[in-house]
Amino acid sequence: MNTEESLKGQVAVITGASSGIGRETARQLAKAGVKLVLTARRAERLAVLASETGGKAVPGDMTDPALPQKLLDTALAEYGKCDILLNNAGVIEVGKIEEMDIDRVCAMVRINVEAAFRAAYVFLKHFKERNRGHLVNLSSVMGTKVRATAGAYAGTKYAIEALSEALRMELAGTPIKVTAIEPGLVKTELHARWPVPPSKSLNVPKPLEPEDVVELIMFALTRPEHVRLPRLMILPGEHLI
Repeated sequence: MNTEESLKGQVAVITGASSGIGRETARQLAKAGVKLVLTARRAERLAVLASETGGKAVPGDMTDPALPQKLLDTALAEYGKCDILLNNAGVIEVGKIEEMDIDRVCAMVRINVEAAFRAAYVFLKHFKERNRGHLVNLSSVMGTKVRATAGAYAGTKYAIEALSEALRMELAGTPIKVTAIEPGLVKTELHARWPVPPSKSLNVPKPLEPEDVVELIMFALTRPEHVRLPRLMILPGEHLI
């Protein structure tokens, strides 16, 4: 059964769940009958989403080394298992050399790389114990290409690509799946601090909506057991990168 009905009764943990792709994925998974553990730094927003989806809210900062295990422990305590991790939390820092705040860049690396790596390994250990599970890492088109002023951000996503592929290879021959999702420009709060909206600065007048990316995530999660989708890219029509 390769439809969303096949997800009913599964348990998913979603990081960065309070907005954008994470929030919309939570909504769609809840409609499919998936039980949720949700985390993000904004506790009030998270509580609203948890109430809407019937999920369990665990507010926190993914740079806290203890949070991934806490999320898994919550899933086990509430539902007895975990089937899916959406490794989605992330930030972006771009700018010219003379403009970049290196402290903010290093904070980005801690969230986009260190926190994502910690979560991946914590949950994959559980998946290996159960001999099933699906790790979905939110990468980016910038995990496959670079552009001026965005090398640091691209580097964090290249790291996600490398980890995802190595984990896929390590888990080949097992029922455990690893997928990297590679969106182009998406209309989310990721670029809220940009003085010029990226739709203008990057000349992409119609960015992707979070729902567009969620359709791809749902597609990956509902493929037959023998099918692997190591990476899936989705771009706006005007995105030249």
